[in-house]
Amino acid sequence: MKCFNDRSFKVFEVAGLDDRMAAIRANIQPIFAEVMTEVSARLTDFVGHDTYVHIAQHRRRTKYAPENTWSAISDNKRGYKSQAHLQLGIWDSYVFMYLSIIDNPAKREQYADELASHHDFPDDFVYSLDHTKPEFFSVTQGLETGIQRLHDVKKGEFEVGRIISRDAKIWQADPQAYILETLEALFPLYQRLNA
Repeated sequence: MKCFNDRSFKVFEVAGLDDRMAAIRANIQPIFAEVMTEVSARLTDFVGHDTYVHIAQHRRRTKYAPENTWSAISDNKRGYKSQAHLQLGIWDSYVFMYLSIIDNPAKREQYADELASHHDFPDDFVYSLDHTKPEFFSVTQGLETGIQRLHDVKKGEFEVGRIISRDAKIWQADPQAYILETLEALFPLYQRLNA
């Protein structure tokens, strides 16, 4: 199975929208397609219905090159932002594997209530409150506040999962297994939120 390497991270050093998008299409999107097709097959078996892979195309961009890129899996063939979904993505300093609630989905408050009552995450998990920024926080610090923000703030977001930093030793070991294991660990939460 394909996986990220140093060339994947160097894509974000490429100047210009067109050139960076060409580099993303050549070096990152084939990884997204292969890994997320496998994850989607496993998730489909787990939830008992079809799930669909979406790869960000950044078509709305006309000037600035993307600072990160991602792929997603959802129950919806036409999109993913309207529901809690799984993401595999990359910034210039880390790869992320998240369950994501972004862009004000209709069930945002319901998602927050469910997360508030079921948030027993492993200590090595992190969360993010804004998918457009690279900042993330340990689930051992301020998690409840982050979940409450998702509930109370109309544009509140919440993503939870693991990251692999660019310099992590796991790249020399078995990163594919770690990525699959992390996303599979999020399957029960995905199922619960989208029930």
